[in-house]
Order: sequence, then C-alpha cells, then structure tokens
Amino acid sequence: MLKLNMRQMRDNQSGVIKAIRTNSELGQRIRDMGLVPGTPIKIQGRAPLYDPVALRVMGFTLTLRNSEADFIDVEVDE
Repeated sequence: MLKLNMRQMRDNQSGVIKAIRTNSELGQRIRDMGLVPGTPIKIQGRAPLYDPVALRVMGFTLTLRNSEADFIDVEVDE
C-alpha cells in the first residue's frame, strides 16, 4: 500500500482516507462532508485547470479544491 496526498492521486484511482492533517475549521468542514479516516474514495476527474477535483465517496460525487485536498492523506493500491 502507498500513502499519497489526495492531490497526487490519478483519475480513476481508488483509496482509503488515512488522515486529515488539520484541526482547524477547514478540517472540521472536511470531516462534516463525510471525509473521515477509513472512508473509501475514488477520483472521478479534474477540471480543465486541475482544480477542483471530483471524487466519489459514499455513493455521491463531491468536489474539493486542491487547497482542501492537500490536507487529506489516502492509502492507495500501487
């Protein structure tokens, strides 16, 4: 298993969230969206300028700015 920052993941790559690396208000907002450690995700795609990133989580599509994705560590299959 390989640990990556969510921004480094490729399109159609799947993984499991391992950590949210901020305890600020942003970290709480990320957790409130359902992005908590242990949650499986899949990168669906990116906007033409690579920001934001669209991901599939718990049966719905969610978009995050790269500045938000930077705080999320994901474990992916190599």
